[in-house]
Amino acid sequence: MEKQKTIIKEVSLKGSGIHTGNKVNVTLKPAPEDSGVTFIRTDIVGSPRIKADIESLIEQRSSRRSSIGNNQAGVQTIEHLMASLSSLGIDNIDIEIDSDELPGLDGSAIDFVEALERAGIAGQEKQKYIYAVKEPIIIQEGSSSITVLPYPEFKISYTLNYDHPMLSSQFLELTINADSFKQEIASARTFCLESEANQLQSQGLGQGANYENTLVVGKVGVIKNKLRFQDEFVRHKILDLIGDLYLAGCPMRGHVVALRSGHSLNLQIARKIYQQRVKTQGASDMKESLDINAIMKILPHRQPFLFVDRITHLEKGKRAVGFKNLTINDDFFRGHFPGRPIMPGVIIIEAMAQVGGVMMLASEENKGKLAFFMAIDNAKFRKTVVPGDKLVFEVEAGKMRSKIGSVHGKALVDGKVVAEADLMFALVDN
Repeated sequence: MEKQKTIIKEVSLKGSGIHTGNKVNVTLKPAPEDSGVTFIRTDIVGSPRIKADIESLIEQRSSRRSSIGNNQAGVQTIEHLMASLSSLGIDNIDIEIDSDELPGLDGSAIDFVEALERAGIAGQEKQKYIYAVKEPIIIQEGSSSITVLPYPEFKISYTLNYDHPMLSSQFLELTINADSFKQEIASARTFCLESEANQLQSQGLGQGANYENTLVVGKVGVIKNKLRFQDEFVRHKILDLIGDLYLAGCPMRGHVVALRSGHSLNLQIARKIYQQRVKTQGASDMKESLDINAIMKILPHRQPFLFVDRITHLEKGKRAVGFKNLTINDDFFRGHFPGRPIMPGVIIIEAMAQVGGVMMLASEENKGKLAFFMAIDNAKFRKTVVPGDKLVFEVEAGKMRSKIGSVHGKALVDGKVVAEADLMFALVDN
């Protein structure tokens, strides 16, 4: 019965991307319940938002890092921050970033962990969803493999075995929690073989790498640096694996047994875990989420009158949470106070109603019906909504009869209510 968590106050870091070499500033901010981990590209007009999950994964020609994106923007090398969020139990956070890659810092996750601790971690009201692996999942590529087994805790057993005297065989097994991660894993740094370095840079990678933020392994040892642990290499592999697994969308319980795995295999097993979750959506421990395609199968609305990007939490006929990412390109901003664009209040109510419509029409007894407005009561607008905001809608069912339904809805930005209303619908055959 753990509760969701976010951070208490915002905190910032800066540095250079380890692969691009680009200068980057990052600000971590508190986020509302059920909003998840979201990256926000502040250097792009409209500040597009990217949800950190399996559906946002970008295939890369090189598997040396993990990247996410959508048709507006992308962010790469997210695994160290994702591992820190996973291990500290942070479910909801907004990550503002002004470039396309997170800073490499010292090549480990320890600076992210310490920044999150400075920000403080706060419990939220809603229950945390933790997925317990139901049955074994196995994936293999050549001599590399990952097996995930049912287990009451989050445990990783990793075997590293390279064709190199310093990396010939290392094994570590740990139950992962905030303490073990910080003490045993977070400060382990990224590494590469000296023979790989030139090849990586010829591929456009490692442009921000140096002997301080990357352990370069030569024929007789680490070049111009010293190990923090005798087995630092296997510890860093576990760090990457934790971060990649968090893209499955929630904390997990299971025993992960990995042999020589890297980002490519890690992300494949994260997708398999996500798919297993989807198969068990009917179970009591799983609440449904819907992407834009699933929403359009329920609602008749289409652009420019569809105002919901995603439903993140759906209890059919009971409760729903959805969001709309706002950009300056949204049609209503072009004519509504164009000198100082704000979202029309009536459209906020309409978007709230669409989330309520999904909640009601997703249930079996209402499939194929339409939801028409009958009344809007107690509508209040508390704050303007502008381009770049992420508008989160929380809708709960009121009295429901066969042909009439009522809901109470709230719209929030950065966890603060910007509008609310009581809505009544008539449910009619299409």
